[in-house]
Amino acid sequence: MVKPAAAAGLLLALLASPAARAGLSFEEGVARDPDDNQLLYREQHLVRREGERTLQRLVLYRCPDGTAFARKRVDYRDSALAPEFSFEDARLGYREGLRREEGAGEVWVRPAPGEAERSASLATAGLVADAGFDEFIRRQWQPLLAGQAVPLEFAVPSRLESLGFQVRRLGPQALDGEPAEVFRLRLGGWLGWLAPHIDVAYGRESRRLLRFEGLSNLREDDGQRQLVARIDFPGAATPAPEGRWAAFEREPLSGCRVRG
Repeated sequence: MVKPAAAAGLLLALLASPAARAGLSFEEGVARDPDDNQLLYREQHLVRREGERTLQRLVLYRCPDGTAFARKRVDYRDSALAPEFSFEDARLGYREGLRREEGAGEVWVRPAPGEAERSASLATAGLVADAGFDEFIRRQWQPLLAGQAVPLEFAVPSRLESLGFQVRRLGPQALDGEPAEVFRLRLGGWLGWLAPHIDVAYGRESRRLLRFEGLSNLREDDGQRQLVARIDFPGAATPAPEGRWAAFEREPLSGCRVRG
């Protein structure tokens, strides 16, 4: 299972519908409490592609009443596996991300307003960060289906380091009638038996993320713990007008409660 801090950023914006491989597309994830099915928040993804190549992602997170409380920007143009990204949560004033300067990677975090930003350099060779996990799964699809435990180094800005994980196939499952493959992410070595895991389900044919379950990249309203969520992506991505990107960028963020 994954330590709470190590789960930050693994809720990945992990979407790629064959119907939306060019231009701008939109997809929504619905996050619920896995214990009582309470609606926690919605995450709305805009993805910009050029042919088969993903360029950018912009995500708005909304409380159940529709208030936008967090935003994430992802730029894949330098790396599909370890993209630059920045995340901000207006409920807590929390910010984190990964940036690149002259080819080097640097993770950074600002836990609360008024606190100084902290940062650390990371080697980017072989590194996976944030939504780059989605591309990692696709590149490792055949070894995973063959039953291999595939290792990866995942950037964890909240800890200013990367941690070693393993991904392994759990088996087939049907979600809303779609055949899927379920994979489990957990810390490598003996820590993997002590810390929480994360399960992700991908369409067997579409290789589109259908469900994420485990510690998310968001914290509880009090900021004390990572939020545990089951996030379903029930519909494939659809084309979106270019103006929606600017609207997502401009929409103000406000404090609200994911648990009403």
